[in-house]
Amino acid sequence: MSPRGQAARAAAQPVQQPVRRPTVQDVAREAGVSPSTVSRALHTRGYASPAVRARVQAAAERIGYVTDHNARNLRSRTSTSIGVLISDLRNPFYADLAAGIEEELRAAEYQMVLVNDNGDPAEEMQAAETLLAMRVPGVIVTPVTAKCPQVLQDNGVHVVCADREFGRATSDLVLSDNKAGARELTEHLIALGHTRIGMLIDETKWSTGAGRLAGFRAAHVDNALEIDEDLIAYTSFDADAARQTTRRLLNDHEVTAIISANNVLAQGALAELKDRRLKIPRQISLAAYDDVPWMSLVQPALTTVDQSTVEMGRSCARLLLARIRGELPPRRRLVKVPARLIVRGSTGPAPR
Repeated sequence: MSPRGQAARAAAQPVQQPVRRPTVQDVAREAGVSPSTVSRALHTRGYASPAVRARVQAAAERIGYVTDHNARNLRSRTSTSIGVLISDLRNPFYADLAAGIEEELRAAEYQMVLVNDNGDPAEEMQAAETLLAMRVPGVIVTPVTAKCPQVLQDNGVHVVCADREFGRATSDLVLSDNKAGARELTEHLIALGHTRIGMLIDETKWSTGAGRLAGFRAAHVDNALEIDEDLIAYTSFDADAARQTTRRLLNDHEVTAIISANNVLAQGALAELKDRRLKIPRQISLAAYDDVPWMSLVQPALTTVDQSTVEMGRSCARLLLARIRGELPPRRRLVKVPARLIVRGSTGPAPR
């Protein structure tokens, strides 16, 4: 048959109409129990004997029944959906954070509603309004502005801010110990003889960048080293911009090591060092905050600070669920996740 004939035959095929979804009543008839018993058997919050629960679950599977969470939420006037609002799903850090959150929520029979705001304040507020319309009881957010978590709280939603805070936040917080991690990373380089260490950083208005810069400074002070402010190179949260900033840093100053404040900046710094054909770590050392998979795959592998991002996500979910269940006192709770230095092949003794 010619392509035109095949197209005509395909166009003549009727569109398949959606079939009716099985209901709780259908499962009840199939299992020979009441609808209320089906509801109890399919949700662990209700009681049903193991035999009845098994019979109901088998019946539901036979007829293809899927729980309608929206209908259940409307009946109970509660929601088992939790909003998760992150800045960049393409970044492995946020993907791991969401994975840890989802793992903990699923174990507690909650569903994650994941929204990516691309680090844009307007998109963040739109997402917050969407989650409010869904009547979620709680939201975990990596905030772009202080306004978003405040608006959510003002509307009765429990909020946990992850990874960063703004000023005197009133919401619960789960943070990496940024200052301690950056201090340990900087001290590692100082112990190798480096005294001209460049710091590549994108922002300091958030607690994340501010803490890492504070740790960098503290390590210099602790080791009686003068801080050359010209070696602190500010850039934007973009690998290409970080590459250009690294280029200017190396053109204008003598440095024997570079610390990148996050994994995105590390990509740009590494690209510039490779482009210059600098031997790492013989001619220059490179280290980064925020361990992600690619850092252990390049040659040499990068020395980094691991934030235990999946565990950070789990901690966010546990804290939010405890708040929703009323298990915590009213005062704000701060959880700090320890950072861990991972020494690999990209750092070595300072060149003479």
